Amino acid sequence: MADCYTELEKAVVVLVENFYKYVSKHSLVKNKISKSSFRKMLQKELNHMLTDTGNRKAADKLIQSLDANHDGRISFDEYWALIGGITSPIASLVRQQEQQSTS
Repeated sequence: MADCYTELEKAVVVLVENFYKYVSKHSLVKNKISKSSFRKMLQKELNHMLTDTGNRKAADKLIQSLDANHDGRISFDEYWALIGGITSPIASLVRQQEQQSTS
């Protein structure tokens, strides 16, 4: 990764690389994360921001809610919806903290 990237650009690269880290190299369906790989990603990458990441039923429910085309796999766009869903509450917390610190 180039040293000239801004912090935001680096963050975007990390998010994209994380997605492809969990796409199976041997998968017939390219550019999609299988259910089992998605569960692994939840446990390893998001266990501090999402509850029940070790709970298979909770993970499957999340997959079902993200899987817009109902193919049983998570595409990049569906993954990005998860990222947006996670970041929205964080943005609210940051905004509240900033308002409290300026009061």
